[in-house]
Amino acid sequence: MRDLSQPPDAALINELQTRGMRLVDPRVGHESRRGGAGPSDHKAVSFGDTTVMVPVHTAPAFDSPYVVEAPDPGGEAVVRRDGAEIARVRFPNRPRFYDLKTAEGVPYNHIAVLHSRDVLATTILQTCIRYESRKKTCQFCAIGQSLAAGRTVAHKTPAQLAEVAKAAVALDGVKHMVMTTGTPPGKDRGAAVLAESAAAVKAAVDLPIQVQCEPPEDDAWHQRMKDAGADALGMHLEAVTPEVRERIMPGKASVPLSKYYSSFEAAVKVFGRGQVSTYILAGLGDTAEAILAMSERLVGIGVYPFVVPFVPISGTPLESHPAPDAAFMASVLEPLSRMVTGAGMSAADIKAGCGKCGACSALSVYEKLKVRA
Repeated sequence: MRDLSQPPDAALINELQTRGMRLVDPRVGHESRRGGAGPSDHKAVSFGDTTVMVPVHTAPAFDSPYVVEAPDPGGEAVVRRDGAEIARVRFPNRPRFYDLKTAEGVPYNHIAVLHSRDVLATTILQTCIRYESRKKTCQFCAIGQSLAAGRTVAHKTPAQLAEVAKAAVALDGVKHMVMTTGTPPGKDRGAAVLAESAAAVKAAVDLPIQVQCEPPEDDAWHQRMKDAGADALGMHLEAVTPEVRERIMPGKASVPLSKYYSSFEAAVKVFGRGQVSTYILAGLGDTAEAILAMSERLVGIGVYPFVVPFVPISGTPLESHPAPDAAFMASVLEPLSRMVTGAGMSAADIKAGCGKCGACSALSVYEKLKVRA
């Protein structure tokens, strides 16, 4: 059995994140969401000081060989495979800010939710021009499910976000915040609503913020978001080759890779090396070689490539698409970690956001192994 005093094993995280886990008691920890903006269908689990998101409501998870027993009185739960104990984990508690409502009666967790154990996350606009048409929608996306289920509101106002962020810091020790958004009509592609939201939160509480959107048509928006209070920026590729982009996300693929490259370069000049990142979903059809080739180009620009295993979310066109296996993830993440650290970047140095959190990938664990070596 792994020594709990040591960092988690990257191979085990790859296994759990690609195969999922079965919970003897699904009620443990704070509630996981089925469907909706990601990470969905997951449960946060902690190995010592490292928290990772592991699928629990997906098709692979239902057949996973990994079973997590109910926690003992001390809060520790045994993870077993084929009956053998392989690890012990803890589950972050339900955040206290979830019990509060705004003066209008909107539950705080309809405005923002806890990711991992200390990250506040919100989808400001729960609608998207890509999602409105099945011919244009990203096939992995479930942004509309939370709204349809009544678990969120369509547009979180700056005042609501500031109120919830202030409470999350005070009550639950939240360390940084992720603001993403569905893409609205218009050339700013969501940058305007992100800027006004970041400004409101920063006026209420000193909290590092990552904003996430498609590349704005005008690169001046990068500086506007930075001036408003954003500390880091995410512009997510998801897929890296034109054929996979056009097949998996036909609407978003209308923004060419050349625009992403030029926008990345402009954004790095504003936010700094390593403070601009992109989310890449491994397992959608891109080869490991293609992902690493794209990552090498991004690292050269100063962009942190946050590569995560694709997780099929229920209710989406890709709900039956297989997740990548652990060996595939290792073939990407191990050399990627060398590439990133060799360029002087790391998850730990990102000021806010998905890359800093790192809970949806084993990449940061590989990075720590390289640093210690």
